Amino acid sequence: QVQLVESGGGLVQPGGSLRLSCAASGIIFRFYVMGWYRQAPGKQRELVGTITSGGRTNYADSVKGRFTISRDNAKNTVYLQMNSLKPEDTAVYLCNAYNYPNQYWGQGTQVTVSS
Repeated sequence: QVQLVESGGGLVQPGGSLRLSCAASGIIFRFYVMGWYRQAPGKQRELVGTITSGGRTNYADSVKGRFTISRDNAKNTVYLQMNSLKPEDTAVYLCNAYNYPNQYWGQGTQVTVSS
């Protein structure tokens, strides 16, 4: 059974930082492209960024320079370091694992940026 379990969300003030983690099980982690997505109330799910098995990253323009994705293949875990957070970053953040044709999602973790 595949499981992606996110953690690390919470309430943070504008300008603050959070680090999200996503622990994967039931897949051969190192073969998967891992991604972070987010969904705000009333909005469509959007890509935050991805990281390949080799560590190559790609980011949405809205988070470039502020967010960093990394992975530890030995721990089957992907991370999302979020700095300089803005109120518009408020959303449920979801972890994604993709290796064609398979794709899996976590349940998400809430991030709220507010003073």
